[in-house]
Amino acid sequence: MVAMATSAYPPPPPFYRLYKDYEQDPSSAPEPPPPPPIDQIYTTFGTDRKTNELLPSLESHNLRQLYPNSPNIDFKKELRTLNRELQLHILELADILVERPSQYARRVEDISLIFSNLHHLLNSLRPHQARATLIHMLESQIQRRKQAIEDIKQRREEAQKLLGESLLILDGSQTN
Repeated sequence: MVAMATSAYPPPPPFYRLYKDYEQDPSSAPEPPPPPPIDQIYTTFGTDRKTNELLPSLESHNLRQLYPNSPNIDFKKELRTLNRELQLHILELADILVERPSQYARRVEDISLIFSNLHHLLNSLRPHQARATLIHMLESQIQRRKQAIEDIKQRREEAQKLLGESLLILDGSQTN
């Protein structure tokens, strides 16, 4: 069996070559603009992706939506409501399994519908989560860079102080 060399990450996009001269001598040429955004389909790790992927509705999966379909929905309230409803249906399922085992299928369908609604509602929050994660990452990077700048300034001051002391010592030894 021959082992093939594979890369864990794809190669950089071909336009990286545009930045080669700028990297060597930034004063010679202005930095080229980035390529235009992709509008339709792009390939990542061998998989075709759409740039405008939207979360499919529950109706497209032939499922009933148990929460209101409005643009300014209270996610916290709806998640709590669905969670309470799920707990109630699970308790009812336990009761049915004890008293009328032949009628469990309807409760299992109801529980499955509640889980699907919970899952869909949580997935609709993913863009907000991604945005909040990105904001947090950028704020962390800014904080780390500010700290690095402060460390560099402190080291520079220490080096200047040591250099000044060294010059005084050298001047003192030359006069003797």
